[in-house]
Amino acid sequence: MILPPFVIVILAVVGCFFLEPLILGVLYFLGIFAVVNENEARVYVLFGNVVGVIRQPGLHFLWVELGPSALIVNIFGQCHVRDIRLDQEYIRSNPVNSEEGAPMGIGVWYEMFITDPVAHVFRNLDPRGSLRANVSSATVRCLSNMKLANMLDDRHAMSVTVREEVSPLSNEWGYGLGSVYIRKVHFRDGGMVKQIEEKVVNRLRQVTSAIRQDGSNTVNIISSTAEKDAATEFARAAAIRSEIVGAELQRVAADKEVAETLFEILEARQILAGEADIVVLPTRSRGDLLTQFMVDPRQTPK
Repeated sequence: MILPPFVIVILAVVGCFFLEPLILGVLYFLGIFAVVNENEARVYVLFGNVVGVIRQPGLHFLWVELGPSALIVNIFGQCHVRDIRLDQEYIRSNPVNSEEGAPMGIGVWYEMFITDPVAHVFRNLDPRGSLRANVSSATVRCLSNMKLANMLDDRHAMSVTVREEVSPLSNEWGYGLGSVYIRKVHFRDGGMVKQIEEKVVNRLRQVTSAIRQDGSNTVNIISSTAEKDAATEFARAAAIRSEIVGAELQRVAADKEVAETLFEILEARQILAGEADIVVLPTRSRGDLLTQFMVDPRQTPK
């Protein structure tokens, strides 16, 4: 009997959507196969015993991996799935006191990953919480009573100290501790923070005032030095002025004509520089000299 094409299509669709998941579910339930994702580990436990651990991603046939226990491990046993990817966590403000008694807070960032899935399942009920508590207690225990300057500056040494303290114990729980880094060191007392801020502000004011005073003193020194040098040069110039002028006059007096011409020029300049009225008399005979003196100066040209 040949079925119509649309019936074949309907049966194919029903087989893809209903029969395939059902068949795969039965095979998975019977332990025929298992699919392990990337960065995933599976621990199979049967009657309290670990019968197999699968860490490689891909398709695995449990009859080959677990043997005859694969048929009943999904019925009577358990499958613990663990994510083995690198994880990280940050613990804020662990209370620590410095050597000087200052209440400090330290923030710790650390990486972790599962190295032993079996130990992670059976050694500790809450390995993540235990690791967090272990890192916190190691931070307080190892970094207390340190000098405040070292606590604020040398964070690499503190990170190495915490990591060495935590690593051996975390390995027993199936955890591998990666990088540990002290990210933040701060004061926990608000009043102390305020006092430090006030001291810093006052110190900045003192430094600013000292810089200004030093600059003012430097300017005053430069000004006084310049005035002193200028006064010295002016005094020197005034002292040698007479010598220079006398030497030049002596050179001029050596030539009689030059000397007379020079003195006439100087006399003319003095007359022109003065504010007196100048009366110009016409050239006449000597007998008219008295008449010339009797002329009204206001009618004579200047």
